[in-house]
Amino acid sequence: MKTAVYPGSFDPVTYGHIDIIERAAKLFDKVIVLVSMNPVKPADFSTSERVNFLERCVKPGNVVIDSHTGLFIDYFKEKNADVIVKGLRAMSDFEYEFQMALLNKDMCHTAETIFLSANAASMFLSSSAVKQIAMFGGDISAFVHHAILSDVTSKLKIK
Repeated sequence: MKTAVYPGSFDPVTYGHIDIIERAAKLFDKVIVLVSMNPVKPADFSTSERVNFLERCVKPGNVVIDSHTGLFIDYFKEKNADVIVKGLRAMSDFEYEFQMALLNKDMCHTAETIFLSANAASMFLSSSAVKQIAMFGGDISAFVHHAILSDVTSKLKIK
């Protein structure tokens, strides 16, 4: 059984993330979507909110939602995972993710990283952009799942 881990901040989860999750679920027996803490990039939503958002947006099946606050590769090894899944939008994503893949491989020789390119509709989409639009009262319904739309907009909208 092949297990993949798709780590990210998911702050908030977007349709781009959901696309990567659904495609990875077709490729692997089990996909763990891991809400990670990035101390360099403070989150607008708590870990529990982000886990809840994912649980509300992702179809049950071979996808599991989890969270972790430590070093990612320790979690990867603890779960006896086989593959790290990363989504790529642009070359700038590739440069960073390629570096991370090499570091992960160095820390765990069995860790393989696969890159899934974003679909055309999501190439420009980032959680940061979605948050900026929401903060100014813009319509983000094309970017986030309807199940979390009101939660995201009500928390982020500048009063």
